[in-house]
Amino acid sequence: MSVENEALFSKKNIKLLTDPLDDNNPITIQVLGICSALAITVQLKPAIVMSIAVVFVLVFSNLIISLLRNLIPNRIRIIVQLLVVAALVIIVDQVLKAYAFDVSKQLSVFVGLIITNCIIMGRLEAFALANGPWASILDGFGNSAGYALILVIVAFFRELLGSGKLFGYEILGHKAKTIAESTGLYHLGYENNGFMLLSPMALIVVGVIIWLQRSRNRKLIEN
Repeated sequence: MSVENEALFSKKNIKLLTDPLDDNNPITIQVLGICSALAITVQLKPAIVMSIAVVFVLVFSNLIISLLRNLIPNRIRIIVQLLVVAALVIIVDQVLKAYAFDVSKQLSVFVGLIITNCIIMGRLEAFALANGPWASILDGFGNSAGYALILVIVAFFRELLGSGKLFGYEILGHKAKTIAESTGLYHLGYENNGFMLLSPMALIVVGVIIWLQRSRNRKLIEN
């Protein structure tokens, strides 16, 4: 491996990708962008689409701000960051309306609210303004992937336990009017947990993830 490749994939750069997935997750550790986990995780499909949108916006906004960091006057840096993020969000919104209109309607105003997502603005301010393009790309991808991981986990359990489906397909069996006519777990008397479809349950699921994460890694427990 060449010296250039070693620099590109050094331990320091790899940590930019891996830390946000676990020990420095933006949702469970930094407690940022948690509103999305509460709002759009009733079903897995919109959660995945939102995750992809955030990955796109954060990676490219980090890259653009990093490239322009020496040209941006300090007094207007927040305005420039917002303009870059807003332009990328508009691209995402228009693509969704053109190719995934049903999902676009499900996400509603939450796509536009990516502009104010604390994770994105936080990484631009704390990292992209002070680091080169490659490191900024890795940081953007790592943090958005960490965000996406939690969103997908929360949506998986909420949709599965709340409606017995994933991506609209029946997973736990078919629920009929009577237990005898039902199949799968419903034939054994299982009932969907409607509470899982309510917003407070998203917070509870995130709380359980935080508890599991901190019980596994004692370093994360605050004294």
